[in-house]
Amino acid sequence: MAPKKVIIMGAAGRDFHNFNVFFRNNPNYRVVAFTATQIPDIEGRVYPAELAGQLYPEGVPIYPEEKLAELIKKEDVDEVVFAYSDVSHNYVMSKASEVAAAGADFRLMGPKTTMLKSSKPVIAVTAVRTGAGKSHTSQKVCRIIKDMGKKVVAIRHPMPYGDLKEQVCQRFATYEDMDRHKCTIEEREEYEPHIDTGTVVYAGVDYEVILREAEKEADVIVWDGGNNDFSFYRADFYIVLADALRPGHEISYHPGETNLRLADVVIINNVDTANPEDVALVRNNILKVNPGAAIIEAASPVSLAQPDAVRGKKVLVVEDGPTATHGEMEYVYGYIAAKKFGAAAMIDPRPFAVGTIKATYNKYPHIGALLPAMGYSPQQVKDLEATINASDADVVVTGTPIDLSRVIKVNKPIVRISYELQEIGQPTLEQLLQKVL
Repeated sequence: MAPKKVIIMGAAGRDFHNFNVFFRNNPNYRVVAFTATQIPDIEGRVYPAELAGQLYPEGVPIYPEEKLAELIKKEDVDEVVFAYSDVSHNYVMSKASEVAAAGADFRLMGPKTTMLKSSKPVIAVTAVRTGAGKSHTSQKVCRIIKDMGKKVVAIRHPMPYGDLKEQVCQRFATYEDMDRHKCTIEEREEYEPHIDTGTVVYAGVDYEVILREAEKEADVIVWDGGNNDFSFYRADFYIVLADALRPGHEISYHPGETNLRLADVVIINNVDTANPEDVALVRNNILKVNPGAAIIEAASPVSLAQPDAVRGKKVLVVEDGPTATHGEMEYVYGYIAAKKFGAAAMIDPRPFAVGTIKATYNKYPHIGALLPAMGYSPQQVKDLEATINASDADVVVTGTPIDLSRVIKVNKPIVRISYELQEIGQPTLEQLLQKVL
């Protein structure tokens, strides 16, 4: 029989992983294309022949998702695989309807066909939505494991937005490593905090290669998830973050609900700033779909080294890009800190937005008076810088976990906030991890 023709819908992450672990050397399938969305300017590339394997001597083309129905008909496609994250269940089924109407089958791939097995213990940190607190939870997990006297290595969910051939397996231990790999702002936000605490981070494109390299220097692997995707590796302990500020999302977004159902422990974050009834709703939803999971309530209190730099000032708040865009958050930690420390006014950056930043507001009209730290390309970094410089703010409060002054040059002081996960009551992550490890 002729191989089935397949298109993989993605966002330069799980799509490549699913291809590598299931389709790359599988003669029963022929992947004719990837489609790309969510991340700016990632379409129009080719998944290179050097990574695609001997069945694909010319590589695999990557098209914008808008061409999906056209490609299904043109290539007589049999099956479309949905392989990206942080989208509503309604969105997924709408895409399924589009695929079916064009004549193809629609497929979601699960753990059995996509999770790799490690020779070392794996602790997975995932979430039901992006921006729920995975990053600082992963950092806390790494600290706990180090305190046990074990060597930990973090493997971060992929963000290969550059030359894919050069991003097969990347190791980050210093700021110079990030500079050498030409990391975007989004990558730096995830790698820099680990580097600051002495944790080595791996990322890239081929997560089998990455895993085997990380195993050479680790006693324990921490999977540091992206968006609300589920782990690429089989986990010995599965941690999931739920967000009390977005009640109900834990059972209405893909593949966040998959994570919720896989969880050994669910951390309900931001209970200190959420309504009590919303916390209760999240807890009840957890109990409905995964009654065996442990539940931890937690807060992520913000702190500021220089509160006087904010008090009484006109403040422009810069927040994590993915959380503010497809994460659909109207405010995050930077906004909370500015209010807490007495900002006189919040400057709306939208009238000052230029270029790609203006396009981001047009694409995500829910974003309010905050500036998403978009930096997927050099042009976006320039536009971010120009937008800040054009604003009439006295000071910039950044809720991103990196030092933005290393990336952009602005005409205003930048004040960084800090935050970390604080469990409330019992059990704690440390107690649970000690049992596992």
